[in-house]
Amino acid sequence: MKIINNNMKKNRLSKSLIGITLCFSIFSSGSLLATPQSAHAASIPVATATSTSQANSIISLGKHYMGVRYKFGAPSGFTNAFDCSSFTQYVFGKNGVSLPRSSKQQSQVGSYVSKDQLRPGDLVFFYSPIHHVGIYIGNGKIIHTYGSPGVTISDINSGWWKTNYKTARRVLK
Repeated sequence: MKIINNNMKKNRLSKSLIGITLCFSIFSSGSLLATPQSAHAASIPVATATSTSQANSIISLGKHYMGVRYKFGAPSGFTNAFDCSSFTQYVFGKNGVSLPRSSKQQSQVGSYVSKDQLRPGDLVFFYSPIHHVGIYIGNGKIIHTYGSPGVTISDINSGWWKTNYKTARRVLK
């Protein structure tokens, strides 16, 4: 009887390991028995999901600082005042993305992205030569800091921001 019980335990363990392996394999492949309609959605690269989540974290942290005053030349790493590039450097840095200190330097990292292809988390730049940076948050809006509003949200498709838009860079994978 003891031999039968040991064989049954080994058989159950073997089946459990096979089941766990199969579940892990399905989970890591992203297929989860995809039907033809959902096969396209299941093939979204992991990097896109990661960058979307990272962009959301960056934007959320940026919004946490709404209204924090603007100070030209504000030191990196402090949150009682920001200038445009210390703001972007800070919120990206807190999310594992290292950016140089100045807006001009930040405009040279990552890859170029056209205005019509902007995604949340992209850096957007203004003036010529570049002297201002913000973070695209979607729907034509950016979060950034300047002058009396401090950290604020603006529409890049109207007013001064539309007239002085220069370029954008994607630094999230």
